[in-house]
Amino acid sequence: MKVALVYDRVNKWGGAERVLLALHKIFPDAPLYTSVYNKEKAPWANVFEVKTSFLQNFPKAKTSHELYAVLMPMAFESFNFDEYDLVISVTSEAAKGIITKPKTLHICYLLTPTRYLWSGYDDYFKKPLLRFFSKPAVAYLRSWDKIASQRPDEYIAISTEVKNRIKKYYGRDSGIIFPPLMMPVDIRSDSKTSGDYFLVVSRLTNFYKRVDLVVKACNDLKLPLKIVGEGADQKVLKSMAGPTVEFLGNLTDEKLSDYYRNCKALIFPGLEDFGLVMAEAQAFGKPVIAYRGGGALDIVKEGITGEFFDEQTVESLKGVLKSFDKTRYNTKLCIGNSERFLFKAFEKNFREFLSNNL
Repeated sequence: MKVALVYDRVNKWGGAERVLLALHKIFPDAPLYTSVYNKEKAPWANVFEVKTSFLQNFPKAKTSHELYAVLMPMAFESFNFDEYDLVISVTSEAAKGIITKPKTLHICYLLTPTRYLWSGYDDYFKKPLLRFFSKPAVAYLRSWDKIASQRPDEYIAISTEVKNRIKKYYGRDSGIIFPPLMMPVDIRSDSKTSGDYFLVVSRLTNFYKRVDLVVKACNDLKLPLKIVGEGADQKVLKSMAGPTVEFLGNLTDEKLSDYYRNCKALIFPGLEDFGLVMAEAQAFGKPVIAYRGGGALDIVKEGITGEFFDEQTVESLKGVLKSFDKTRYNTKLCIGNSERFLFKAFEKNFREFLSNNL
């Protein structure tokens, strides 16, 4: 079976990129088709034969792809997949819009229906002026996205939250296969070592990641907090941080594992499509304090492997932090919970899904 992978753009590192590496382990000969490829920002992609669209040579496309949002549909429709038996698109934007012939099976592993067009529209276009001037582009992209959403033969959602969004926005049914933990197994630990700090691991883009809630709550309660990650809002977040808050930037998996292993708990304040870092924290035997919504509902077992706070407010989070006691949580139960998200589970579920649809 000849297989190809498709992804929106190859110019960053995060949970979706870990999914692509997992699929590469299953289909090591599959090339990766994408709109633009930035080798400097995405060294992880060196294992792939990367095939780019005509946008690759456009000015600033590799670093500022958003400038060409209205051209993304054309970029993905320009690819030819006639030689492939199976194409797997991994996407939260335009990659699902590839065109395949009946003999080629197209499975879409959907991270979420395009956030800025649907579930996150109000967050992305809060400013009235931006909303006004973007109306024609958004209208065109929404129309195209609805059409493109009917092109995959089958959908796989990454969580119950995304499954519900696929039904709501695209009118399609889907299976669920959780993204895999791809940190090296030998750095997972069932040790009971623990520091006195809480941990956040996130891109520092504040409008839906909501790292500001954690900074403010830990400021008020004078709790030690370490934040891993970088992003457009890191200067703002640093300016509001008190003396108990430390920013660590981006870390290697090995260094990150040390912070997981020694934290009291991971705090996850956002409404996320899945939230792989929660599964990573559980793999190190650590409880998770999460906002009650999104992918957290699939990952955290309340009162057993973590706790929820009910509103995305500082006071709601503070209420949980004040009563948090790390001794309530069993390390082995947290690790056992994470086994649902190991690569071997992902591979087994993916192969079973393929066998049922080929």
